[in-house]
Amino acid sequence: MFAEIRGLSFRYKNSSVDNVKDFNLEMNQGEVTCILGESGSGKSTVLRLLAGLEFPLNGQMQINGKILFNEHEFVFPEKRGIGMVFQDYALFPHMTVEENIRFGLTNLSKQEKTERIREMLELVHLEDYAKRYPYELSGGQQQRVAIARAVAPKPSILLLDEPFSNLDAHLRQSIREELNGILKDTGMTSIFVTHDREDAKSIADQVVILDKGETIGKGKAIII
Repeated sequence: MFAEIRGLSFRYKNSSVDNVKDFNLEMNQGEVTCILGESGSGKSTVLRLLAGLEFPLNGQMQINGKILFNEHEFVFPEKRGIGMVFQDYALFPHMTVEENIRFGLTNLSKQEKTERIREMLELVHLEDYAKRYPYELSGGQQQRVAIARAVAPKPSILLLDEPFSNLDAHLRQSIREELNGILKDTGMTSIFVTHDREDAKSIADQVVILDKGETIGKGKAIII
């Protein structure tokens, strides 16, 4: 098993109940998992816990045999080797497309960085947009830049928070197909959260349904 999460629980300081309750997940390498739920179900909180942006009450997670957290250990976000695409994309407005992608590349020579940026631009079909700034791009193009920036350092797992929520309805289907193609082309193990069942049907290899922090359905062939 490539990635394994066991007994993950979390409670916000102002909450009287656990916001995530005994969350469990197993993933094979290259698998795409969707966490599906309505607003307040705890799905984005799970992503923040996996990324290391929150401290869990209980639970453990390991990727490829490496412990990221358990009752004795907590690896900080920058050391986890996890990529994240935020709901608002969080691109640096003062940086061009290629500068945004370069930002996460460390411990590479100048030539290696240049080559990796070229690969990412080709992957997301933005070869002609390298010198543009985020405000010069459409929502779909900004999303692709955010994905390229997250994928460029070759993370173990890619996390995506509501990847289609900021897109117009008529763009959603084409962008779903593009994202699915990118994930399959890279073989990237991925987890994305959404409230939209069509998103889950279009991309996910397996689906976990959350309601008020609890898992109420899970599986590869789950009927959604």
